[in-house]
Amino acid sequence: MIPVRRVSIAVCLGLFALMPGIAWADDSSYQMTRPFEVAQATNQRPKQSAPVYAPEPQRFSLAIGGLYTHREGETAGWAPNAEMNFSPTDRLQLHAMVPYAFDRVTGGTTHFGLGDVEAGVRYRFIDEDPEGLRPAVSFYPLVDFPTGSFSKNLGTGRTHAFLPLWVSKSFGAWIPFGGGGYWINPGPNNRDWLFAALGVVRVINDTWSLTGDVFHATSSKIGLRDQTGFDVGARVNITDHHHIIFTVGRGLENAAQTNEITSYLAYMLTF
Repeated sequence: MIPVRRVSIAVCLGLFALMPGIAWADDSSYQMTRPFEVAQATNQRPKQSAPVYAPEPQRFSLAIGGLYTHREGETAGWAPNAEMNFSPTDRLQLHAMVPYAFDRVTGGTTHFGLGDVEAGVRYRFIDEDPEGLRPAVSFYPLVDFPTGSFSKNLGTGRTHAFLPLWVSKSFGAWIPFGGGGYWINPGPNNRDWLFAALGVVRVINDTWSLTGDVFHATSSKIGLRDQTGFDVGARVNITDHHHIIFTVGRGLENAAQTNEITSYLAYMLTF
């Protein structure tokens, strides 16, 4: 399986794709706390998400997207996946993702089917101070359930969990963000591992937001190397409720083994 980061692939998407503010419920960019989300790197596909500007307060988002990622000898992704987020309050967000995955090893058969379903809860416990330097901080635990076929490389075969903290601070149209956390990664030959990312969102206008980030992940499996990579992307607000998100990135360290190229494109509905 492709040992790469999935991103909540802000852009990093799920979260660029997942939410524009600390939650889709927030209309103030200064409240964002890096909705950058990542999935289980050993067995799941890179997923990205970034905090981006939402023109109206919105409580619900639904993103339908496709992801393509390639490393030496293997191509995989989602075709498509559905991400849903609901914010019952401006501090709390509930998240679920259901991917329809594919995987092909060079010279082998392409497998399609349900991937590992993901659920998460994001809670912003520190608000940004718009008049000072205090950033917004959120805790965003994620759980990936073993719903995908392990034998077909569509799932992990085990339940995995990610325990991260994300931080962001707005400076006008610039919104730097960062954070990371610890993956609990059971399974034969697997290792618990660390993931961290640092990036920035640039709000161009009410229609366009650009994002870029760099990330690093420690080895999640015996025989697998650490990886470092980057992503760049954009979010286009077609209307207050209809959005397009796209990103592209690749590995900078051990790219042939982990991530030669990853791209993501999604349509998102918010209300």
